[in-house]
Amino acid sequence: MDRKLILPAEVKVCATCSFWDGERKIDAELQVVVVDESVAGECLVREIDCPSMQDVRGINGECAWESLGPDVLDASIDPVAEAAAADLAADTTSAGAASQA
Repeated sequence: MDRKLILPAEVKVCATCSFWDGERKIDAELQVVVVDESVAGECLVREIDCPSMQDVRGINGECAWESLGPDVLDASIDPVAEAAAADLAADTTSAGAASQA
């Protein structure tokens, strides 16, 4: 039985890349990847099989490693959505005032 490895998502190995098509489990909340030590998968960029633990920093020019983690979204409300909500509220208020007049 292979050992399971728990890797922080920011470690630059094939198993933590969004372009690696191999067997792994991703915990988005903890931002870790769980993978068997000896599993291999296909690199969708280079179109070859590669081991989960291959260090991508040693691959010159061919690697397009991309983090699995979701993009960090701004905690504030989207300005476009906020403006649309304000316009809707203003329209509703003015329509209610017109019907009372």
